[in-house]
Amino acid sequence: MGGQRPSGQYADLRHAVDARDGEKIVFSWQVWPDKATLEAAEAKMREDKRFEVSGATPFGAKRLILGCFRPV
Repeated sequence: MGGQRPSGQYADLRHAVDARDGEKIVFSWQVWPDKATLEAAEAKMREDKRFEVSGATPFGAKRLILGCFRPV
């Protein structure tokens, strides 16, 4: 497990998600044409039984990082 870094210091992605030996990090992003399209897609995914998870997830959900950005 990674250690705590003092406040104000930069951390790399492995430290940010507390990656353990042998774990792989996945970084991805999605671009949506507008917020309404995103919300409609999320609603469909919530209704789709194929997205239901039974048992343990294959990843540490508490270590996910989600960010929302706007083009500059």
